[in-house]
Amino acid sequence: MPLSATASYSIRDVLKGYLALTKPRIIELLLVTTVPTMIVAANGFPRAWLIVATLIGGTLAAGGANAFNMVIDRDIDAIMERTKRRPLVTGVMSARSAALFAFALELLAFVILVVWVNPLSAWLAMSATAFYVFIYTLILKRRSKQNIVIGGAAGAVPVLIGWAAVTNSLGWTPVLLFLVIFIWTPPHFWALAVRYRDDYQAANVPMMPVVASLRRTTLEILIYSVVLWALTLLIGPSAHLGWIYALSASVLGGMFTFYALRLHHHARNDKADVAEAMRLFHFSITYLSALFILMAVDVLVRNH
Repeated sequence: MPLSATASYSIRDVLKGYLALTKPRIIELLLVTTVPTMIVAANGFPRAWLIVATLIGGTLAAGGANAFNMVIDRDIDAIMERTKRRPLVTGVMSARSAALFAFALELLAFVILVVWVNPLSAWLAMSATAFYVFIYTLILKRRSKQNIVIGGAAGAVPVLIGWAAVTNSLGWTPVLLFLVIFIWTPPHFWALAVRYRDDYQAANVPMMPVVASLRRTTLEILIYSVVLWALTLLIGPSAHLGWIYALSASVLGGMFTFYALRLHHHARNDKADVAEAMRLFHFSITYLSALFILMAVDVLVRNH
């Protein structure tokens, strides 16, 4: 259906469309990193209301940023197979309505974080939105092959928000946690981009698999994976974590690197094994979730 579609939709369709604007699956992954970070910062469980307020504020801020992203990218979303069923492409709502919805989410997120958490966490959330919308979506995404490398910084901010919510400050440990997600993002996203290489090429988006050979792309994925593995091992000493985290980071990092190595090994003559790329993509989600959950488990077990 074209962007200018005026078909009528049920209330349920419209509500589902507004929910889709927020990209719930992406938000889920962001929240999985926020709560464990709060547990590490508090060296135990923070107060329940603080966790709830931080998660609500963070969810609204991330949802607003994602909605702004869909408003801006609705033209290329209509071209790509992966995104052509998004609500602004099918005409569930207008771009103006979606933009107002995104602005309302950001305003509500800021108020909640300022009132019930602290101003530092609120401004961090707003900075993440601004970076994602202006730096990544408007400037980098359609112009630079490093778009997801630099733009990934926005997705790493939730750990800073979680840490700031508990301590009202930042330090080396939250910076390391930020860097873990920052370094994790390129291999995670490039693996998916290998699968949808033709989509990005058709939309003229210079993702790494489009502007570089797949051999080069998978090599960079492997390099980032090794750096990520090393970086996660630095968090243990910095956050005073124990053997549970050390063992988890070692094993998970080894598995991530193994999947990246397999993907690189199968990249021949500018062709990549799509199945291997998707194995890495799906494992990368499991990896990040498990790493942060086991980080929290380490803290809770030691303080039991």
